[in-house]
Amino acid sequence: MRRTVVFLTGGLVALVVFRGADPLLHGQQAPEAVIFDMDTVRHKPTPFGDKGTPTGTVEVVPGKFEKACKFTFATEAQSGFFTAAVRGAPTWDEAAGISFWVKGDGSPHFGGLELIDQSNYALRYGYCFPIDSTEWRKITVAWCDLVPELPAGKLVDPRGGYAPSKFGNLWFGKWFYWRDYPACSFTIDQVALERSIPVDRTDYTPPQRGTPRLLAKLKARQPVTIVTLGDSLSDKRHWANREVLWSEVLAGELKKRFGGEVRLVNPAIGGTQLTQNLVLMPRWLKDCPAPDLVTVWFGFNDWDAGMRGEHWQEVLRYATDRIRRMTRGQTESLLMTTCPSLQRWDAMEELAEGVRRVAAEKRTALGDVAAAFHRAGSDESARTSLYCWDKTHLGKPGHVLAAETVLGAIVETEK
Repeated sequence: MRRTVVFLTGGLVALVVFRGADPLLHGQQAPEAVIFDMDTVRHKPTPFGDKGTPTGTVEVVPGKFEKACKFTFATEAQSGFFTAAVRGAPTWDEAAGISFWVKGDGSPHFGGLELIDQSNYALRYGYCFPIDSTEWRKITVAWCDLVPELPAGKLVDPRGGYAPSKFGNLWFGKWFYWRDYPACSFTIDQVALERSIPVDRTDYTPPQRGTPRLLAKLKARQPVTIVTLGDSLSDKRHWANREVLWSEVLAGELKKRFGGEVRLVNPAIGGTQLTQNLVLMPRWLKDCPAPDLVTVWFGFNDWDAGMRGEHWQEVLRYATDRIRRMTRGQTESLLMTTCPSLQRWDAMEELAEGVRRVAAEKRTALGDVAAAFHRAGSDESARTSLYCWDKTHLGKPGHVLAAETVLGAIVETEK
C-alpha cells in the first residue's frame, strides 16, 4: 500500500509518500520514504551552451516497480541538468541518506546527482554513480558521501553540519568540472530516504607517518600505482604541462632509483577545487580500486573560491578519510602543500600550513612544496625561473622541484 504523510515545515507543505505496510501496524519498522516515485516526469531539462541547446530528453518507461523516467543526455551537455524541486523535511535529518534505482546504458560513463539548498545555489552537493549495467541496480548514498562542491557548503551531517532537511533541489546532470559529457542515458526509479545505510567507520589512520608500504614495494622492485589528484599544476592536458610534468618526473626518478615499474593514474583537472575531485573518485576507483599512493595537491582555485582556515583543514581531513575508506585502508596518502605563485608568494601560506597540520594529524606523508619553493626562490630571478610566463603555472624547474619534494617525502619514510 502507499500512505501519504503531510509535514508542515516553515510554512511549506512537504509530502512524503511511504510504500509498504503501515508502520503503525503491529509495531513494524517504518518503510522507506519515497521522494520521487518517478511514475511521471517531474524533472525538466535545462539549456546549455551558447545556443541554449536542451540538455536532453526525459520520458516515462517501464520501471523497477511501476514506471520510471529515462534521461537521455545530448553530447557535450556541460553544466546541463534535469532539474526538479523537493521539499526537505525533519524526516530527512532522521534518515541515514537516500537511495535510487538506476538502469544504465551499458557505457563506461557515470551519471551525476546534485542535491542543492532550497535557496542558496552555492550550497550544492555532488555524487557520481555508474551507468555501466543495463540491469536495475540500487544505489545508496549516505549523507557523508554527498560532497560539497563549493567552499560555502559544510559537510552534510544532521548533527552539526549541513542539515539534509534544508535541501530543496534534486537534479541529475554534470557540472563543468566533470570534463566528460558524452551522449548517454540512464533510467531512474524510486528516489527515497533510507533509514539505515551501512558506512565503514574503521579508523584507517596508520601507526606511522609516511609511505612505508609503498617504499617496501619499491625496494622489492614490485610494480606500484600512484594516483595524482590535483588541478592545473598536475593536469597533463594543461598547456603548461605537455612537455614536462612533475608526476612523470617523479615516476622516472622512482624507476631509476628502485628499478621497478611505476604506473601513473592522473585524474587531475585544471580549474578545479579539492572537493570537486573527491566527487569524481568513483571514476578512477573503478579501474584502480587500491592504488599504492594517492597524492593530493590543491589550493590555488580553492583560495580563489574563498576557502580559508579551519574549513580548509576540515576538507583535507575529509579527503584523507574518504581516500582511506574508499580504498579500504589499502592506499597510502601524500598531502602536498599549496604551491605559491609568483604574485601570491606568501598570500596562501595559510593553506600550506593547514596541509602541514592535517598531514601530521592524519599521519600522511607530506610533500612540503611551499617550503621548497620558498627556499629555492631566494630572490626575484630565482623565483621567476620556477614558473611559466603567466607566473602561476610551473616551468620545467618548478616541475622538477615539485617531483624532488615528493620523492624526498617518500624516501624520508625509511629514516
